[in-house]
Amino acid sequence: MASYSALEILAIQQAYESMLADINSSVNAPEHLALIDKAYRYCLDKYDGRYLLSGKAYMFHLIDMARIAVVEVGLGYISVVAAFLHGIDYKKGMSIKELQEEFGRTVAIVLEDFSQISKLDTEKVAYNSDTFQVMFLSLVDDMRSVLLKIVHRVYDVRNQHDVDPDRLAKYFHEIKYIYIPIVHRLGLYKLKAELEEKLMLYENPALFHEIEAKIQATHEARRKTAEDFISRISESIDAELERTKKNGKHKYAYTVKWRLKSIPSIYAKMRAQNVPFEEVYDLMAARIIIRCALKDEQECCWSVYSAITNLFDPMPERLRDWITKPKASGYESLHTTVKYNDRLWFEVQIRTERMDEIAETGQAAHYLYKGEKETSEEWLLNVREVLENPGLVSFENSYRKLYKSDKIFIFTPEGDLKQLPIGSTVLDFAYEVHTRVGETCNGARVNGRMVPIRHELTNGDRVEIITSKKQSPRADWLNVVVTEKAKNKIRRYLKEEELKESELGKGMLQRRLKNWKLPFSETVVEMLVKEFKLENSLQLYHQISTEKIDIAVVKHFLTSKLGESGERSERLAPEQIASSKKDNATEPEECLSIGEDIDNVTYKLAKCCNPIPGDKVFGFVTSDGTISIHRVNCPNAKSLQQRYGYRIIKVKWCGMESGGSQATVSIYGRDVMGLLGKITKVISEDLQVNMKNIVFNSDKEGFFEGKIVLQITDAESLDQLMNKIKAIDGIIDVVRID
Repeated sequence: MASYSALEILAIQQAYESMLADINSSVNAPEHLALIDKAYRYCLDKYDGRYLLSGKAYMFHLIDMARIAVVEVGLGYISVVAAFLHGIDYKKGMSIKELQEEFGRTVAIVLEDFSQISKLDTEKVAYNSDTFQVMFLSLVDDMRSVLLKIVHRVYDVRNQHDVDPDRLAKYFHEIKYIYIPIVHRLGLYKLKAELEEKLMLYENPALFHEIEAKIQATHEARRKTAEDFISRISESIDAELERTKKNGKHKYAYTVKWRLKSIPSIYAKMRAQNVPFEEVYDLMAARIIIRCALKDEQECCWSVYSAITNLFDPMPERLRDWITKPKASGYESLHTTVKYNDRLWFEVQIRTERMDEIAETGQAAHYLYKGEKETSEEWLLNVREVLENPGLVSFENSYRKLYKSDKIFIFTPEGDLKQLPIGSTVLDFAYEVHTRVGETCNGARVNGRMVPIRHELTNGDRVEIITSKKQSPRADWLNVVVTEKAKNKIRRYLKEEELKESELGKGMLQRRLKNWKLPFSETVVEMLVKEFKLENSLQLYHQISTEKIDIAVVKHFLTSKLGESGERSERLAPEQIASSKKDNATEPEECLSIGEDIDNVTYKLAKCCNPIPGDKVFGFVTSDGTISIHRVNCPNAKSLQQRYGYRIIKVKWCGMESGGSQATVSIYGRDVMGLLGKITKVISEDLQVNMKNIVFNSDKEGFFEGKIVLQITDAESLDQLMNKIKAIDGIIDVVRID
């Protein structure tokens, strides 16, 4: 890379010295200037031979940023040093530790924060603009990094020829949704107006120039109107001054200015009022600036207001009193809109010189006006509070130390933002995304790295939740999460599961008691609750369902208490319980007889396998207490038995003759003439079985495959039918498929 020429170095030095002259009123301490010069010399060497897209030396970019930071934003020497060093690549250039050693800890913090917010993905900021603004504040320790970012964007829009077009589109996106709202809240109104104008020129140049042309075409007429308006209100104010002078009250001086509102402001009014340019009623504004003693400011402003509204009718709903209650940014002014004629309204702003200085320059002017030049960055102590609390009456009485937010901001894979408290885990984030995502969460990819559900998240993490259908909430998850939302969702799920298990346990107990020829009553349940030292029947049912209470022990206890003699026996010793379990194992297991009139038991035939009388089957107790009957070779049988073995019960067919059972058979064979007729004859005429549906498809090779849905009485009849069909010439195979 070629070095800068002698002429370029001379031009850079001249620009640097000009910048120092511009900031001299705010930055003039020898030790501060020495640090600035050290940063300048370092960058001059570091970036020697580096140019911007326009062909301009890169050093001019750094010098311009330094000047904007002090002159237009109100920052100090730390920010000038950071402006010079903000582009350093910490991996290839000077490390953060080295920067701290060379330029101090504060500069290093600002640069590190600047680097962090520069890495943020702002693609979806339009959907989360308020959250993004808060996130910016939570990510940084020193607000100068955010303000330096604003300075950078101001430079970018002023020097668009130095910025790659793709980057420029991204920058304007950020300006629209992040930086314009921030500079507005900080009271940097000149910068706000400039950013809005540049944004509209970029997004809608045709409309901008159209409005601009209409303004130019009516400029002379508006100038005459404004001069007449100013002349008339000046006469009224002078008359008011004479009156107050005669009364022995204070006297003040004033000046009046007028302006046409900015093009973005006019466009905003056109949209809000849904009218064309010609029908916007308040295009012009007048500003009255008063010179008076500090103690008389409010009285003088209201005196001018009285003089104006005595002459012109005001619009009451447009009165804005920011003198009694200043804006959070420190802005003070009295605004009103008055009717000049039938078609034209004027906005009038009334303020003192002190107020005007603050309004024009922002918060920094609040301290500069008081002459506190050596502490001009004191206002930074309030920037975060102003931005996080837009409802503050004034920043003047709200000095607080810098603090970090108690929130963190996490990105979804799509770039959406979620706000969580510090200390939140992957599981908290999963529940924030959706309850179902939380319930099935079994890990995550955080910034591309696999982590467990207990992993604690940090600001700016990008998180992709990994879910599993086999996962469900557990009681120990309550120790993993910190948000109340996640805790409540987990507790609710556990409670619902407990109730489901309790219902299952109740059904199991009822069936066992019926088998044992013992009564099911409140008295029996209370006896069991007391025996097992539980709080209520729900706990009893739950522990029976989850096999925490052995059913053999329940039987031994109840038979000993409710035998024919009615005598109460002694409590079983441990060895007796073990013996009872052993004896019970030799007894026939509980078996539900399908077809009997069974009290308190509801069952249904599973649709996944369509069992029919005669099939080998088992029962599965569902969450609502219904028993679902499945064939032993059902596709779901293995999974049910492995995961919910305690819900499986033995069942048998008993005296059930049903014409309502359905079975589907698949038939495969050679496609020969008359074969379909032979099949239907066997089914309908020979065996008199009803066909519900029949579908046959042939292929080019002369084979066919068909499916027939039959209404069958039992498995034996179905086997007989399938054997008859197999005996037909041309049939290769017949199988039952459900």
